[in-house]
Amino acid sequence: MDRDDEQLLRGRVYGADHEHPGPVAGRRYAELVGGPLDGLLLDITGWTRDEIRTGVALPTELGRFGAGGRAMYGPRRGDLGRFDWGGDIR
Repeated sequence: MDRDDEQLLRGRVYGADHEHPGPVAGRRYAELVGGPLDGLLLDITGWTRDEIRTGVALPTELGRFGAGGRAMYGPRRGDLGRFDWGGDIR
């Protein structure tokens, strides 16, 4: 991914409609840091503290395994507003 592509993705919400890609007022987001989804926001509105602590494996075609792969993200210690990349899985 080149620098222009990276800038385009910044401020976009993972899984959001392409016509409305940005954050919505009143929702809670975590920033995805590192890996193939770096810079995207993940909507964690309504997630329990335990769900946040567990992290998530997000489907993406951008990771190591291409289509059908998932990128693993978990909360940063002391900063639940950032989820750090932990690797890619099938």
